[in-house]
Amino acid sequence: MTSTELIPAPPRAAARRALLAGSAGNLVEWYEFGVYGCFATVIAANFFTPHTGAGAEAASGTEALIATYASFALAFFFRPVGALLFGRLGDRLGRRPTLVLVIGLMTLATTLIGLLPTRDAIGAAAPWLLTLLRVLQGLSAGGEFGGAVSLMTEYAPPGRRGLYGAWQSFTVALGLLAGAATAAALAVVLPAQALYAWGWRIPFLLALPLGMVALWLRTALEEPPGAPPAKAGPGVRGGEGPPGGGVRARAVVLGIGRIMGWSAAGYTFLVVLPSHLQSTLGASFRDALLATTLVTLGFAASILPAGLLSDRYGRRPVMLGGALGIVALAHPLLRLLQSPGTPLQVRVVAVLAAGALVGLLAGPGPAMLAEMFPRRVRCTGLGLAYSLANAVFSGCAGLVITAWTARTGDTAIPAHYAAGACAISSLALLTLRGNDHRESLR
Repeated sequence: MTSTELIPAPPRAAARRALLAGSAGNLVEWYEFGVYGCFATVIAANFFTPHTGAGAEAASGTEALIATYASFALAFFFRPVGALLFGRLGDRLGRRPTLVLVIGLMTLATTLIGLLPTRDAIGAAAPWLLTLLRVLQGLSAGGEFGGAVSLMTEYAPPGRRGLYGAWQSFTVALGLLAGAATAAALAVVLPAQALYAWGWRIPFLLALPLGMVALWLRTALEEPPGAPPAKAGPGVRGGEGPPGGGVRARAVVLGIGRIMGWSAAGYTFLVVLPSHLQSTLGASFRDALLATTLVTLGFAASILPAGLLSDRYGRRPVMLGGALGIVALAHPLLRLLQSPGTPLQVRVVAVLAAGALVGLLAGPGPAMLAEMFPRRVRCTGLGLAYSLANAVFSGCAGLVITAWTARTGDTAIPAHYAAGACAISSLALLTLRGNDHRESLR
């Protein structure tokens, strides 16, 4: 079979099963990342503060928070390793065994975080053990995206690839929302002392039953149409790939450029915002979690419509609209949140709008990446592009924003970061061809 042959459309029932199995693992993964972001100040107090006393005052230490985000970033820098390792397995052995393996590893590492002794209990070993588990999560997350997106888009019916790929991003939003909602519920139910002492463990332990469900769904999967992997052929649509062999670096770099705005703005608004509102703007833990929940709702609400629109009008206009919208509105939206005189209703609209703009990038993004690479290197190629973009622009978001805000005193650093990345990403998105969404995957 050559890479120019068309793959027959899969049965609808099989496509729905693949969509469910692929989405379930994404939800578990991003639930955990959402929990880690929401509890960054709590984790800082328990694992990265060298003195005893894990109360709110200890948690506000900038150095401990920076150390927490450094651990966060380290996990992201292991994602490209996971994308390369598990991507090769997915391209050579199949999507199913790879997806089963990565969800098992993610579930194990997340559950163990909930069981870790704190720094008060075992001293300096605590942050190192936490960082080791974050590395394991980074490896599994690196393989998750490439396998799941390949599975979803290869099973997608004709004309619905954008929508099927958007489910990956939608379950990211659901996972982040579930993490924020769980954290908010615990903050309401538990007193601060109990939350810092043991309550933070509950969301991490909940990953175990969630992961077991995802594992069960994935063990029942069949390989998508076109398996086994095709032989060498043209690399990437639009002359972006090699005439044979592996993934060309130029294609991966172009993919990074196209999604760097999505990576930077997504983590700035959806993950870093709670700690920034607390440490820099003096917001309470509960108010910060509420803001996170609202921005994630806006994000979730726009993802599937954006995927549908990209199936009809193309990936380029939808993603460009999101990137340029963030460039234009990031600073005004942040000023509204910072101003003490801003009415509550306006604040709500501001955070919903911020999330919705990121959704315009995240909806078409997975299908756009899948269309860049042929099946024989799809897991590896799109996984590398996504994981490298996330390593640089997502994993470092909290570290860069927190450190530069502390150094300069400029509370608009999050807006500078998100708008700058989206401005550069807009240039790369201009290289998209208008008819890629109408062509069949090879």
